[in-house]
Amino acid sequence: MPKILVAPSILAADFSNLAGEVRKVESAGADWVHCDIMDGHFVDNISFGPMVVEVVRKQTKLPLDVHLMIEHADHYVPRFVDAGANSITVHVEPEARHDVAKTLQQIRDAGCRAGLTLNPATSFDLLEPFLDKIDMLLVMTVHPGFGGQSFRAGQMEKVKRAAEWNKTRDRKIDIEVDGGINPETARVSIQNGANVLVAGTSIFRSRDYAKTIRDLRGD
Repeated sequence: MPKILVAPSILAADFSNLAGEVRKVESAGADWVHCDIMDGHFVDNISFGPMVVEVVRKQTKLPLDVHLMIEHADHYVPRFVDAGANSITVHVEPEARHDVAKTLQQIRDAGCRAGLTLNPATSFDLLEPFLDKIDMLLVMTVHPGFGGQSFRAGQMEKVKRAAEWNKTRDRKIDIEVDGGINPETARVSIQNGANVLVAGTSIFRSRDYAKTIRDLRGD
């Protein structure tokens, strides 16, 4: 079984003390730091851009896991590479307005890990042709745009399909889940084949980050 990785999402952090929050989750045992980028077009919210990612990069040695919930991701990929991203995940939906295969190659050519994701309403079939071109699949367990939403258990079917795909390949992809992840839903996700857990509210609203991270992993 692959190691379970925890990636706190700074969208839920206290932005008045962002540097301190990033250092705190690193010392608490986080594996990655997750950055949710929203443009107000692809999703109905605006978060932050490359400048904030660059600030986070200066605070931690942990890998930065950047999720681009934006249109024209290919145009912005170089800016997030320059800001210090280690992995960049883009959306498969046509509404994201980019050539998915070319963008994934662009990310890899820049030296980053390439991730692909899909919204809850999007069929797994749409991304299946790209599975051999990615390092990570992100299954959204809420509709992207806002933190604090409830976990959609029905999305576990996509996690299962990705896990089955992994069984047929020598080169495995990471299977990441994001949305409503707490110790209980983390356990369900891991049981279905996920190995990367993005958690925002459950970590940053807890009193003990280290304990919550351990609980998410099931330690």
